[in-house]
Amino acid sequence: MKKVKVKSLAEKYGVSPKVILEELLSEGIVLEGAASIIPADMVTLIEEHLDSVFGVPPIAEEEAPAGVKPVVKVKDKKKAPAHGDQPEKPAAVELHLKTPVIVKQLAEAVGKKPNEVISDLMGLGEFASINQSITEEIAAKLCSKYGFELVIDHREKEHGGHHVTENGEPAESKFEQDEQEKPEDLKERPPVVTFLGHVDHGKTSLQDKIRNTKVADGEAGKITQHIGASIIEFKGKSITFIDTPGHEAFTQMRARGANVTDIAILVVSAEDGFMPQTVEALNQIRAAGVPLIVAINKIDLPSANPDKIILQMQQNNLSSEDWGGDVGVVRVSAKTGQGIDDLLERILMEAELLELKASSKCKARGTVLESQLEQGQGPTANVIIQKGTLNVGEIVLCGEHYGKIKTMLNAAGERIRTAGPSTPVKLVGLSGVPNAGSKLVVCANEKEARLEAEKRTETSRNINLVQVPTQSLEDLFTKISDSTQNMLNLIIKSDVKGSGEAIIDSLKKIPSDKIKVNTILSGVGAITENDIMLAAAAHAIVVGFHVRVNPGVNEIAKKQKVEIRLYSIIYELLEDITDALTGRLAPEKRERELGTATILQIFEVSKGPKVCGCMVEKGTIRVGAKARVFRNKELIYNGEVLSLRRFQDDVKEVKVGLECGIRLDNFVDFLEKDLIEVYDIELQKAKL
Repeated sequence: MKKVKVKSLAEKYGVSPKVILEELLSEGIVLEGAASIIPADMVTLIEEHLDSVFGVPPIAEEEAPAGVKPVVKVKDKKKAPAHGDQPEKPAAVELHLKTPVIVKQLAEAVGKKPNEVISDLMGLGEFASINQSITEEIAAKLCSKYGFELVIDHREKEHGGHHVTENGEPAESKFEQDEQEKPEDLKERPPVVTFLGHVDHGKTSLQDKIRNTKVADGEAGKITQHIGASIIEFKGKSITFIDTPGHEAFTQMRARGANVTDIAILVVSAEDGFMPQTVEALNQIRAAGVPLIVAINKIDLPSANPDKIILQMQQNNLSSEDWGGDVGVVRVSAKTGQGIDDLLERILMEAELLELKASSKCKARGTVLESQLEQGQGPTANVIIQKGTLNVGEIVLCGEHYGKIKTMLNAAGERIRTAGPSTPVKLVGLSGVPNAGSKLVVCANEKEARLEAEKRTETSRNINLVQVPTQSLEDLFTKISDSTQNMLNLIIKSDVKGSGEAIIDSLKKIPSDKIKVNTILSGVGAITENDIMLAAAAHAIVVGFHVRVNPGVNEIAKKQKVEIRLYSIIYELLEDITDALTGRLAPEKRERELGTATILQIFEVSKGPKVCGCMVEKGTIRVGAKARVFRNKELIYNGEVLSLRRFQDDVKEVKVGLECGIRLDNFVDFLEKDLIEVYDIELQKAKL
């Protein structure tokens, strides 16, 4: 009998590790956390007890592969035997359908024309188009009218051959089932560590100090906007870090980070203490069932109060080792470097206890941390490899997309040929932009990958059909006559998918009785003519986050009377939309022009994005100031000045009459004669 971890038992019985720990505690068995190991001689006894509490875990049965379309079966129901003098009932006909029940497919099954079914639906007070789904109850009424008895084949909420989760998303298919790793191939792997915590408590700055980079200085507003990953070496051991944004809008992205991590670092400011997002991050760590280390940052500040943090930990059911508990606490300073070695020592100690192992000899599997559409490269995905070895040239499947890996970049941006367990890489070569959190698997050939990708796309389409509700005629007439109902339609374009999802999630949480927000499209990449035409048809505003406007699109927007709003910091975006939704007056924006520069020449550099050589025509250009780029008097970019260079030196500002090199945040599509306008902005709430 092998030793078993609490986390494995939790997965087996479909409950959280906390539930398992509490149940064992009630039986007098004290274990520390999800990574605790149950001795071999106790496994059978504990499993028998858990069987009696949670039931015997079901054994997965092998199912025949199903197609993507609902299968229709019609068969005669057996005649009921006659009893006494009562006549035998006529044979009933069963009609077997799978969900979702689409109007067109129901019509085909009952031998009716779609327009007949739609007409009969209207007679039942329901309105649905030919490609919309209807409820099981309405479908049953229609079938009864046509002489059929409807039987829904749920088959565990299957859609097109794929199971779905409770929130309607495709669950892991048989195609993604794990390849069994050989025990003799299991080798120690680096721990994957995630930093979580409240915004501005120092998550990225701590990692900067560890890896001696300046990631934070390159982020808009010095806030991490995307998930990133890096690898460091400490005392001959590798550690993989995943940095997650701290802003409230990125809840989903932080949750993804926790789900692929081995150890979580909860960063808390020694000055501010526990904040709402600190508690939120703590809940995500608990849900993921991973070991936790609390890093009390900013202890170099005069107002630092580490004891307050220890007390707040206790109030949030975290027992510090300082008070006899089991949660490690490390006091650090991202500014001075104090405690950094202690933190790394603690990480390695936790990793040793976890006995992290993986095989590098099996087919690679990984998880998408982030994805984006990049100019010159097409769809790219940041992936962390969890097992096996991934090689350039292999065919992979990522969510609904597939492709042959053309290029693989490591955390330092260097091209590599292979990547083993716990390695973060950027992949180039996919057919599209996969969702963050999608699983990456290696396929035998391109045909197999393409067919599976097409099947998944069809599955998602069917799920979306289920999620589009039909409207009753009464509701429809009410909405038509109700002129007070308002809707703010948005088209959101972002540089990466995670940002778009986070923005939509935040907008849903904004309370407003007067106006509802409706995102009719969320995509990755620059704002295009198609976006404007769709916005014009839907009376929508186009919102761009960290993206540019394609040439000529502004002119089309003016003709179509479509408003385009560009943002580089999420606070500003959410504040503007919140003001619109809650009916408040827009804030007064006082812009103070700092200077302008004309692009004279474009320079390619060995590392990093392009640099534009400019002449400062007016005022002063400053690092960190806001910047707009105009081409033929059309606005094509709105962001920030990332860095300035005079000859070989980095400088903070350049005055009128001088030449300089300018780098802008997330913009490289410079052309000669483009005009860069640099300014500061002051926001002041308008008064009613």
